[in-house]
Amino acid sequence: MIYHLLLFILGLLLLYLGAEWLVKGSSRMARFFGIKPIIIGITVVAFGTSSPEACVSLIAVIKDTRSIALGNIIGSNIANIGLILGLSALISPIKIELSLLRRELPIMIIASLLLYFMALDGKLTFFDGIILLLGLLAFLGFCCFSVLSKSSSDEGLVKDLIPLKENNGVIWKHITFSLLGLFFLVGGSHFIVESSLFIARSFGISELVIGLSMVAIGTSLPELATSLVASYRKENEICIGNAVGSNIFNILFVIGTMSIITTLSIDEGVLEFQFPIMLLFSLGIFPLMKTGFILGRKEGMILFLGYLIFLALLFHSPN
Repeated sequence: MIYHLLLFILGLLLLYLGAEWLVKGSSRMARFFGIKPIIIGITVVAFGTSSPEACVSLIAVIKDTRSIALGNIIGSNIANIGLILGLSALISPIKIELSLLRRELPIMIIASLLLYFMALDGKLTFFDGIILLLGLLAFLGFCCFSVLSKSSSDEGLVKDLIPLKENNGVIWKHITFSLLGLFFLVGGSHFIVESSLFIARSFGISELVIGLSMVAIGTSLPELATSLVASYRKENEICIGNAVGSNIFNILFVIGTMSIITTLSIDEGVLEFQFPIMLLFSLGIFPLMKTGFILGRKEGMILFLGYLIFLALLFHSPN
């Protein structure tokens, strides 16, 4: 048991390093080839926040442990709002930008509802995956159009997130960073899936519950760390942007890709409990912002307690 717990922790460490190096290498390569920083921010950096969830779920699908794969995504989306936004708001109230209300938040809710209605027949098929990936392309195109139509001042924010020292090295260094990051992501995902399976079977807990809880929290740790630091520094746009952006990518890209690889069977319990909880957290942000588009400490406490209640209910009937 200790061996598999250490393997799980090692997997998390590799996921963190892999995501960091993949984003760093890919963004520097993109800038080397003259791609606009804001486009890099919307695509490479945004994907980087979801790469741990993506790799773990895709490896789980390949290993035919689909319950862990699906549970990881649903659990991560719930954790992104209940755990990450909840704790971030407890540290420092989060002001919601108007652009986020008009663009990312509605798209997150639409994507969540679309996924729910697709799953009502008990499965997510190849055709469903194509629709989700087309939705991702439409979202990225809409974001690029919206940002590029604004003043160039927005590019300054993304330049702060992407290193400017692409001239200090040559292109092979950027490629090496990217490949190492991808290698670490795949290796870490393999360790997490294998150790999670062992832990689930040892305690007689279903793979779905392990995916919804232990794996989901583990793959959300990079976003949690980033958001807590950003909240402490009062960089509100990073806190909310991480959570909402990750949820959108998890649904449209990760579940879309998994559905193309193989048909995903959806248990009745997932449709009756986990999916509605995910929708409740997504929709619940709006009424909580009644104090002038701000998630205050009171609202953060509601989100965090809601997440703890979700975990308690989850393990109350672990099978």
